[in-house]
This record gives sequence, C-alpha cells and structure tokens, in this order.
Amino acid sequence: MPLIDRVFLRIRSCAFFYRLAIFTRILLAAGFLPTGLVKLTGQRFTQIGTDNPIGAFFEALYQTGLYWRFLGLTQVVAALLLLFPRVAHLGALLFLPIMANIFVITVSLHFGGTPIVTGLMMLAIVFLCLWDFHRFRPALTLTPFSAPVPEPRLDRWEKLGFFVFAFSLMNFFGVTRSFITADFALVFVATGFAAGFATLARFLWVWWHELRAPAAG
Repeated sequence: MPLIDRVFLRIRSCAFFYRLAIFTRILLAAGFLPTGLVKLTGQRFTQIGTDNPIGAFFEALYQTGLYWRFLGLTQVVAALLLLFPRVAHLGALLFLPIMANIFVITVSLHFGGTPIVTGLMMLAIVFLCLWDFHRFRPALTLTPFSAPVPEPRLDRWEKLGFFVFAFSLMNFFGVTRSFITADFALVFVATGFAAGFATLARFLWVWWHELRAPAAG
C-alpha cells in the first residue's frame, strides 16, 4: 500500500481527527455564512473609509454590484455544504480557492495580523480536503484502496453538543452582522460555551481512551 494511503487510513481512523474535522467545519461555516449573506444581500462588509487602502479595496468590490453578490453566494454555498457530511468535501473544495484568494488579499494589503488568521484558516481548509482524500483520490488514480476507509461515528450526546454549539455560534455571528437582534447575544454565548465545553470534554475523554487503548492491549 502506498505511504500516502497508509497515513490517510491511520489518520481517518483516529477519533481525535474526526472530531477536529467536525469542529473545523462548524467554525468555518459559522464564520462565512453571515459574512457571505452580507455580500449576497448587497450590504457593505466594512465601515473603513476609502482613504484607507483596505477600505478602498472593499468599496471597489462593493461597487461592482453583481460580482459582490456572487462572492457572497459562493461563501454561503460553501458554508452550507460544510454542514452536511455527505457533501462537506465539496464545501471544502469550494472554499480552497476562496480562502486562498482571501489569504493573498490580506497579505497584499497588509492587514496587520490578519494574515496569520487567514493563514490558519487556509490550513484548516487543506486539512478538511485531506480528511476527505478518499473522495478526491479517484481523480488521481483508478487503483482502489486495499483496505476499507474508516467511517468514525459520534454518540448521541456528542451529536447534540455539536448541534447546539453550531446553532449558537452561527446565531452569534448573525448578531455581529446585524441579522439578529443583539438582545440574544448573551444567550447564544452562554449556550455555545456550555455546549462547546461539554463537547470538548467528551472529545478529550474519547481521545484519551483511544491513546490508552494500545497500551492497555
């Protein structure tokens, strides 16, 4: 078996990386869905003045009209795809050029420390594409895997925790983009933190037991 296949199957069978992939999808979807909706509905993304190169750049994009809405549409579609496991790989693939473009823009316009954030987001997208490597592999080779691809699962409490966390996080970002009244901001923060903490605790517990399993064996 090729080395890349062995590494992929090993990573794919790891409970830690499975949960990390879900967490990463939620963060990216929650961050880009409200942002994409701002553009899709024809609103300005920032209040920075046009005397600043960053503000001038976004204002120029905003003035394009149709292209500005198209950018929003692609972000919304990619974010929604990430939320559904069967098509999440398509969302990651669509986000790859989107995120690469954003990263280069932040570097080119000297966004302060923002390139660090966008760079990490770029790495997150690459990780998601690698996580679903088996879905893209047929484009590289017709030779099938010599072993079945592991399909990890969550228990019902983890599913509930991730769902509440995702719902709260998306609504909180909706508040920051003025799609939802700020009166509910603290509610979303509280429920999101509680669900995130509980899910993280479960996440670490599963990982710890996975690490101990070989030693116990």
